[in-house]
This record gives sequence, structure tokens and C-alpha cells, in this order.
Amino acid sequence: MDHRIERITEAIREELSEMIGYEMADPRVGSAIVTEVQISPDKRHAMVRVRIPENSDTKAVLEALAHARNFLRRQLATRLTVYRIPELHFEADVASELGGKMEHLLKRIRKGRPRDPERAG
Repeated sequence: MDHRIERITEAIREELSEMIGYEMADPRVGSAIVTEVQISPDKRHAMVRVRIPENSDTKAVLEALAHARNFLRRQLATRLTVYRIPELHFEADVASELGGKMEHLLKRIRKGRPRDPERAG
């Protein structure tokens, strides 16, 4: 990845984390955490992955973020000195949702055990 894209990605992630966590008035997104931002090579689109706690409604949080997309983009434009602020697309971070289970599965694969011991009986 280009060094410039890495810097832009990190700046957008930091600013979005701050805006979503502290400055948005919508209570649906208060607990959402920005985990990753990926920018397309042409710098026109940014895929923002958001970790949503289990007790929150994922669909409602993503709808609220999609509704606030233009507000967030305008705020980024005032805070960052970038020629073009990419269009924001939000999605739930699946890796964070599967966190413990994924670690368990990877550990089983490393040890060469394809099944759970509870199911083997």
C-alpha cells in the first residue's frame, strides 16, 4: 500500500473514531468503535469497519451511520487537508464479533484437531 494512502487511512480512522464516539448525538452509534478503514486505490471510496457490541442492534447502528454519512464526510473535510474526502461506506466488523470463537478455531487447526471433543462422542 502506498505510504500516502496509509497516512490518509489512519487519519480518517482516528477522526471518525473521535466523531462517532464523542460528537454524534445519535444514541444508536454511541457504542460503535471504528476498527479499520480501507481506501480504494483511486481514493474515492472508503470502507469503514465498525465493531458493534453484542447488546446493540447491528442493523440500527449501520443505518444510523449511513444516515450520518454526509455529516461525517463534511466534518472530515474541515479537519483533514486532503484533496478529496472519500465516500464513506460502513460495515460491521465480523472478525471482532467472532473474536473468541475464531481464536478457538485457529488453535484447533494448529493442533490438527478438526472437531470439538464434545461432539466426538
